[in-house]
Amino acid sequence: MHTREDIESYLMRSGLPHQEVGKDGDAMWLLEGRASGERIVVRLDGPLVLFRVKVLELSTVAEEPALYAQLLQWNAEDMVHGAYGVSDGNVVLTCTLRIEHLDYSEFQGTLDDFSLALTNHYETLARFRSQA
Repeated sequence: MHTREDIESYLMRSGLPHQEVGKDGDAMWLLEGRASGERIVVRLDGPLVLFRVKVLELSTVAEEPALYAQLLQWNAEDMVHGAYGVSDGNVVLTCTLRIEHLDYSEFQGTLDDFSLALTNHYETLARFRSQA
């Protein structure tokens, strides 16, 4: 069974700048990603490792239906480890993995998938922002 210490060792091995941000013993880290300085939250919650990055505030979006269609298309065609979703008024990129069998390759693959998606989708996402 993998533990918090395994996640910490994966973070160190990744070479990404990170800091622990959990309170009262919560296992949560904030990583600075490779793509454009995105801030990825990694949280250990029982048997799950949750990855999440805020991508875009919905209040800045001009054409929500078209954005949603694009996100669904990317989820179906481009995403390996994660998926786009909507939470608390934001578009987020998220992934949940079971810690039981998590190895470094899968952990790093998720971070790479996030970085690749954000890099490849940046221009298209920027076009959805209203010019107001």
